Amino acid sequence: METPYPKPISPAETRIGWIGIGIMGAAMASHLLSAGYSLTIYARTPSKASSLQSQGAHITDSPQELARRCDVVFTMVGNPQDVKQIVLETNGVLSTLNPGAVLVDHTSSSPSLAREIYASARKKGCWSIDAPVSGGDIGAREGKLAIFAGGESSVVEWLKPLFDLMGRVTYMGEAGCGQSCKIGNQIIVGANLMGLSEGFVFAEKAGLDLRKYMEAVTGGGAGSMAMELYGGRMIGRDFKPGGFAEYMVKDMGLGVDVVHEDDDGKVVVLPGAALGKQMFSAMVANGDGKLGTQGLITVVERINGK
Repeated sequence: METPYPKPISPAETRIGWIGIGIMGAAMASHLLSAGYSLTIYARTPSKASSLQSQGAHITDSPQELARRCDVVFTMVGNPQDVKQIVLETNGVLSTLNPGAVLVDHTSSSPSLAREIYASARKKGCWSIDAPVSGGDIGAREGKLAIFAGGESSVVEWLKPLFDLMGRVTYMGEAGCGQSCKIGNQIIVGANLMGLSEGFVFAEKAGLDLRKYMEAVTGGGAGSMAMELYGGRMIGRDFKPGGFAEYMVKDMGLGVDVVHEDDDGKVVVLPGAALGKQMFSAMVANGDGKLGTQGLITVVERINGK
């Protein structure tokens, strides 16, 4: 029997499953539908799938049934615990995924879990790719995400027609390397958001017009993708989430917290990331964990009595 991989991917024959249709996942999945692929969705809250259904997506009742029907299964859920439950538990995706099928996890998760999933998938004759993304809600909607892929290089190349619909994929190395790249990405993003927040609070206290201030510094060394994506939102008090602040606590924690034993030789001291995690944790403690990450400015403002 011909297996999904390495048979070339095509809208006419490749059956795709998607689990996780939040802000990012729904936008990413819609690109696959727009390209003509058959898409089956599992959603814990089926009503959230109505927009994708209107584009032609099918709904199924369980991860098991979805995996049984599909050649490629994407997951884009909240945290590593969700990934483990949906993929590895008795009624999870791997319990019914067909030989030669491929699981792609877009969740920002842990490198050790990615390696565990890869090993479990190979035992079943399947493949697994960890492929977390960066670019927020705008990147997801516009199909301009940065995708960091770990696993078998030939499988990543095979998946490229699908990745290209969502953004630009970079192969990072063996299983877990995609997740390690995303953790490093989030450390930089967190530091940028802290600097951006403090810069705006300082400028406002100094009596500067914030929009003129942003225009002035964007062309210099202070200019960044974080400023481009979030500066205007901060000034306009637009804290709608492209990614939840509470997820930054999780992401930065993966870099600074105690790691699994198989990672203990890779521990590094990251004082800036540790401070960033504390700042985002303060957002959550203030009841703002469901705001966008640009809401970090509210923590700096509170510290300064605003």
